[in-house]
Amino acid sequence: MKEIIFPKSLKKGDRIAIISPAGAVEESQLEKGLKLIQAKGYEPVLGKHLYTRYSNGYTYAGTEKERISDMNWALEHEEISAIWASRGGYGCQHLLRHLSLSKFRKNPKWYIGYSDNTVIQSFLLKNNFASIHAQTVKTSSFGVTDESYDLTFDILKGKFPKYSITNHEFNKSGNAEGILIGGNLALVYALLGTPYSFNFRDKILFIEDIGENFYALDRMLMSLDLAGVFGEIKGLIIGGMTNMGDEKENKNYEESFDGFSYKIISQRLSKYDFPTVFGFPNGHIFDNRPLIIGAEVSVKVGEKVEVNF
Repeated sequence: MKEIIFPKSLKKGDRIAIISPAGAVEESQLEKGLKLIQAKGYEPVLGKHLYTRYSNGYTYAGTEKERISDMNWALEHEEISAIWASRGGYGCQHLLRHLSLSKFRKNPKWYIGYSDNTVIQSFLLKNNFASIHAQTVKTSSFGVTDESYDLTFDILKGKFPKYSITNHEFNKSGNAEGILIGGNLALVYALLGTPYSFNFRDKILFIEDIGENFYALDRMLMSLDLAGVFGEIKGLIIGGMTNMGDEKENKNYEESFDGFSYKIISQRLSKYDFPTVFGFPNGHIFDNRPLIIGAEVSVKVGEKVEVNF
């Protein structure tokens, strides 16, 4: 793999493109995030179709052509210093065959998002560019911690995070170093077998998810297993698993780190011995701290757990 390229740090007054590459979003849902970007000293520049709505079995933020147009505008614009997705949802896969990086290669910029944006981040990494797996401009119904956003702005300024978290009963001890890949499990799974899938060899894989039935979670894990993913990676970090299973039957439905989901993951990984971290604060959860896809990360799992960039 070629050397990973990290975009330059932002300075006060730099412009951040705000685009909707997938699901539709309401203006009111972005008010807090846009004000925060301005308060930090940056200028949010809104994509032409940021608030467009197009219904075709799902409510997208515009047609495929419109969303592709906004994405390429943001990627190629010479006066844009970063790109922040308004939200996830579904639709980023529509864009992959049509993205242009000709000018982006000369002026790389941070791409920020999570959930469905995992496929964009995989695309960027395939082209040797790092990105930030972090809270979108839209905060979820359960909100997001101030620290989650602050740490994202730290990365934009060139300060990479170091995390120390509580040990978990399902953790597997050990140390590992490697390039971080992954994101939303459903999208990591959806990209398997395509030219846009992550390269798992000797990497540290991160996964998180929301709103999946337990059998669907196991199916995705089985696909990764059958594809040889768990035999290739050097370590695994598991983030939020929330709103999993049946809301009426799962008493932990609202919890950030669903216990039964974690049990399923632990069982599926029982034959592997790489260092494994459960309960990392990233995902569709209130405490959604940023990770850097494409960055070298060290994982130390023992009585204490450290994840450092």
